[in-house]
Amino acid sequence: MSHAEAAAPVIQPSGGRRENHLPAGNLPANHLFDTVLPVRPALMNRGSVERMKPGFVDELMAAGKARAMVLSGRQALVHDDALVLANARELRERLQDVDSQPALVVYLGSALSTSALPEGTPILLFILPEPVDPGSAGLPADGSWEGFRDVAARLDPTHTALFVEASAIANWHASHTHCPRCGTPTAVEAGGWVRRCPADNSEHYPRTDPAIIVTVVGPDGRLLLGGGGPPDAKNYSTLAGFVEPGEALEQAVVREIHEEVGVRVKACQYLGSQSWPFPASLMLGFTAATDDTEARPDGVEVTRARWFSREELQAAVLSGEIVISSRLSIARSLIEHWYGGVIQDRPADE
Repeated sequence: MSHAEAAAPVIQPSGGRRENHLPAGNLPANHLFDTVLPVRPALMNRGSVERMKPGFVDELMAAGKARAMVLSGRQALVHDDALVLANARELRERLQDVDSQPALVVYLGSALSTSALPEGTPILLFILPEPVDPGSAGLPADGSWEGFRDVAARLDPTHTALFVEASAIANWHASHTHCPRCGTPTAVEAGGWVRRCPADNSEHYPRTDPAIIVTVVGPDGRLLLGGGGPPDAKNYSTLAGFVEPGEALEQAVVREIHEEVGVRVKACQYLGSQSWPFPASLMLGFTAATDDTEARPDGVEVTRARWFSREELQAAVLSGEIVISSRLSIARSLIEHWYGGVIQDRPADE
């Protein structure tokens, strides 16, 4: 996995953090607290049983209560720092009027009490072959088509989760239109969560590719960060890589860290996870310990690597010497878990 992918912003996986990097009592800052990265509650009931019913999406549409978000390519229609969630039945009718029908409609689920939407609200995804102009089909005239990276920091948790889920399922549909066994075009079933081959009746389901992302801590407590691209670039983050077939997660940690920076991991601990659906990754966060004190970047995935004490890392960020991952990323949560609190960013106007 490229370093840029590993540091990409997604849903923030942890809630509150300790505000001071000094250890609590006699515990080291990297101590594994309870579940470590707090689990964020699910916001949508994906209805894995209900969506299997034939005609389920059409019934929701006819009932008139379902809302629809709109996706085209990797962009969603956004208005006032929120996804546009239009009445699904009305939107489909208005899209017909402008000759722009969804290529596919997918059931994303119904809102849980933990979400910012009224509980039980059904949400559909309209995947359009081409973006429609804001202001047409009854859509907000001052809306805009935005990619997830552009808008993630402005969305609330509910809309962020919907964007991630929608992107993941849309990417799967775009790349799995034909049966991998015989090449026959597949038919969409189960509210958009199954594709069936009409020739051999095989069922095909969305896939997720696991990837490990790791904070490597040396014998003196310093943190190893790395970066890709030009050797003089300022961006530094955690190390990451895809899990290979037949490989345990811990084995992937050991292999990837040694391949990328020549460091031997002696122990590792799972901390938490985060979805990155471009195209279909699940980032599995670890912290790892090593007795090594030197890193040798492979020059391909990682072009530079550097050890930081807590004081050195905070000073380097504030001075602008380096840039670390966004607060929306699991990479940032892993780094701050090691740090023991919030790392202050360089003010934007400096």
